[in-house]
Amino acid sequence: MHAPAPSSTTETVAAVPHPRRGTEAARIADLPRIEEPREVAPADARELSRVFFKRLSQLAEGTPEHQYVRNALIEMNASLVQYAVRRFRIRGDAGDIEDIVQVGTIGLIKAIDRFDPARETEFATLAMPYITGEIKRHFRDTSWAVRVPRRLQELRIDIAKAKEELTTTLDRVPTVADLAAHLSLSEDEVVEGLVAANGHTSGSLDAPQPEHGGDVGDGHTLADVMGAEEPALERVEDIQTLAPLLEQLTGRERRMLQMRFGEELTQAQIGEALGISQMQVSRLLTRLLAHLRSSMLDDPEPEPQA
Repeated sequence: MHAPAPSSTTETVAAVPHPRRGTEAARIADLPRIEEPREVAPADARELSRVFFKRLSQLAEGTPEHQYVRNALIEMNASLVQYAVRRFRIRGDAGDIEDIVQVGTIGLIKAIDRFDPARETEFATLAMPYITGEIKRHFRDTSWAVRVPRRLQELRIDIAKAKEELTTTLDRVPTVADLAAHLSLSEDEVVEGLVAANGHTSGSLDAPQPEHGGDVGDGHTLADVMGAEEPALERVEDIQTLAPLLEQLTGRERRMLQMRFGEELTQAQIGEALGISQMQVSRLLTRLLAHLRSSMLDDPEPEPQA
């Protein structure tokens, strides 16, 4: 099937023998060689896309001709991706725009692979939901500071919409009960959604913190007011665990530990004070310390029920 005669606009983007393989594929596919598909005007792109889609359905996948037609359709309809990205520019910084365009292009490719020209519908009607769907999925999976289940991500959106509607209707900030009644949810579910919403964004520990008046303070960051880990806390826990174990020892065993770790006597001095050899002191201490260590690591036995 021959393509219709190009208009004055498409004459500048019609067949050009470059590169050779693409030109040959276009000739075999019985389609014009488009030198710069992205430069085709939207109106001409729609007309050319109809012809290319009809030819694409007749070509076998994996052939150079099929690849040429498919790539040309992607390039010609790239403006649909740019149009969809405009809605999401405010949600990403300049460095993220290229990523959003690439994600939207994936949606465009999926739409091209699924489009059926026999339905006689406009390609843009099918493509836009695919493109915006991929972009929304990208934000859902990457924009959260803390990964939360998809159910809670969607609940956060529903709560935000309900807040906006109820604030207008009630002329005040809605309560948890108001939101639960509006969304037909329990109050616990609403609270869960509100807590999960805190994971959408995160704050920097080095960001200046506001003073009581609301103004940003001078030099005070969140890290400055956060508590630090107390190195002696673990020792306190060990002492509380060890105390009842020491009470179970004999007076001689407690005396031996006191001399060794309290008075810091040598094993020879301990043996002389207790009337035993240094070798016996070493064996007794080794066995005693192993018993205490294993007892501290064991799980406590449950208290008997009354």
